[in-house]
Amino acid sequence: MTPLWAGLIAGFVATAILSVMQVMKQKMNLMPQLDMIGMISGMMGASRMMGWVIHFIVGTVLYGLAYAYVFAGLWLDTHWLSGAALGAVGWLIAMLVMMPMAGNGVFGMKLSGMVPVMALMMHLIFGAILGFVFGWIIT
Repeated sequence: MTPLWAGLIAGFVATAILSVMQVMKQKMNLMPQLDMIGMISGMMGASRMMGWVIHFIVGTVLYGLAYAYVFAGLWLDTHWLSGAALGAVGWLIAMLVMMPMAGNGVFGMKLSGMVPVMALMMHLIFGAILGFVFGWIIT
C-alpha cells in the first residue's frame, strides 16, 4: 500500500478512537470545559455536526498526510513513537494558535490549568495510534 493511503487510513482510525475517547470524557463529565468539537464549531459559527466533520478531516487528511510524508521518515525507532512526536507538534500548535483563536488563551489557561495536560495526553495517544496503525499497514 502507498504511504498516501496508509496515512489516510491510519489518520481515520486514530481520529475515530480519539473521538470515542472525547465522547467518553464528556459523558463522564471529565473536564467538560475542554470540548474540542464545541471549540471547532464555535470558531466556525457552525453546528456541532460540522465541528465533527472538520475534526475528522483534520485528523484523517492533515495528520494522516503529515505522518505519511514527514514523520514516518523520522529517525525514531518505531512508528508509534514518531506518531507521538507528530501528536506533540499538533498539541503545541493547538495550544499556541487554536486555543487563543477560540478565545481560551494561550494553552487554554482561561479554561483550566489542567487543559494543556489533558490535551497533551489526548494528542500523544492519537499520534501513537496513528503511527502504530501506519506501521502495521505499510509493513
